[in-house]
Order: sequence, then structure tokens, then C-alpha cells
Amino acid sequence: MKPLPLEVFESLVADALDEVPAELLKLMDNVVVLVEDRNPEEPDLLGLYEGYALTERGWNYGGDLPDRIMIYREAICDICDTADDVVEEVTVTVVHEIAHHFGIEEERLHELGWD
Repeated sequence: MKPLPLEVFESLVADALDEVPAELLKLMDNVVVLVEDRNPEEPDLLGLYEGYALTERGWNYGGDLPDRIMIYREAICDICDTADDVVEEVTVTVVHEIAHHFGIEEERLHELGWD
């Protein structure tokens, strides 16, 4: 599917974040969610979490740059046939990357059905 306009895609990411329970969002300290077209090193990657998962933060964590969740617009649109598919994939990708922030690994996400 042709990539959605950036503004439309960003609103889908915002909608996906709105679906995350407020209790979890409160725990997402020092995290920024960004939209980019593609990951330059892995162009087929849909999303990426960069930072220190909550489970890895020790007593000396502080003063660090924000963790980043990247959502890749063109890569997601590439694998989708319809606008509804894009909405679903954005939601899955956002949840997937947030889960990494909480220290949930790929295997567990797959067990939970977040493929």
C-alpha cells in the first residue's frame, strides 16, 4: 500500500497510544515515541525500542536521554493492503515496542499473540 501521509500516520500512532492503559503510560518515564519513514540499517523493520528497559534500570539510572520508540511509516505501509490493516499494524507495533520498554522479550510477546 502507498504510504499514508505523515500527519495521518502520526494520528494513528497517537490513537494507538490512547489505547494503552493510563496506569502503564504513567510508568513510561523518560520515553519519547517518534515516527520515521524507515530504519536506515533495517528498512523492513516496523518499530524499534532504543533505551534501557525498566527491568534494566538500576539505582544509578538518571539524567539519561529519553528512551526512544521508533515507528516506521513506510515499512508498515509496505506490508499492509488496506487502511484498516495499517491501523491494526500500527497498534500492534506500538504495543510491541512499549512492551520492550517494560522488559518483555520477543518470545513472550509471541506467546501472548502480539506477532
